[in-house]
Amino acid sequence: MKKLAAALGLAGLFCLLPPAGMAADYLEEPVSNGGAITGRVTLTGRDRAPRIYKIYKDNQVCGDGAHEFDFVKVVNGALQNVVVYLDDIQAGKPWPADIGQGAIVQKACEFKPFLGVMRRGAGLRVVNDDPIEHNVNAYELANNRMYTEFKVDQPRQGSVIKKLRLKHGGVGMKIECNAHDFMHSYVFVAPNPYFAVVKEDGSFEITDVPPGKYRIRAWHGFLRDLEAEVEVTAGATARVDFQFKGR
Repeated sequence: MKKLAAALGLAGLFCLLPPAGMAADYLEEPVSNGGAITGRVTLTGRDRAPRIYKIYKDNQVCGDGAHEFDFVKVVNGALQNVVVYLDDIQAGKPWPADIGQGAIVQKACEFKPFLGVMRRGAGLRVVNDDPIEHNVNAYELANNRMYTEFKVDQPRQGSVIKKLRLKHGGVGMKIECNAHDFMHSYVFVAPNPYFAVVKEDGSFEITDVPPGKYRIRAWHGFLRDLEAEVEVTAGATARVDFQFKGR
């Protein structure tokens, strides 16, 4: 039976644990008369076809047939699995209570969720919920390269927590399994609470932004980041749209 990894759907958050004792460069402070940033993320040009991975081992757990991965998923022109964030803000609104340590669950030979968000400086809890061996490889995505963050062998059902260093200035990770090449996921490591995962229609909103000029970025695990400049004024809403190009 064909298993569709694309059926994981829209970007979802990791099952998150509250942060504890984490050092942070970002300073939480009251924001008075802040503004907002809204926009939409789209893709033009060729929409890359999903990639098909044949399931060749551990069929009793992984199933038969193939996994289909839509690394560049588009719905009515809106690019999915994108995180929009401010990368040069040092102080402002508090972190959401549900953003902290992240967890990836391996179930039926799939990483769940396909895209998650966690807080920079937190640990990552990797859970093997299958009765077979998995081998988790985590790569930092930075400078258009993949840098090895850690490799963890999980021969049995269990879990492990790893501290993330991200030494190359990246804000994202690619997660793979050496034992099963059809297992993939991504995680956005938020440097501050000013981020938004785009909705199915491509829209996003970032609120409570202190007035000022900022650099705003759109991050996608497979495509190159886009950036723009935005000025936020008190009590007003600025608009920034991002248009990725298919490749």
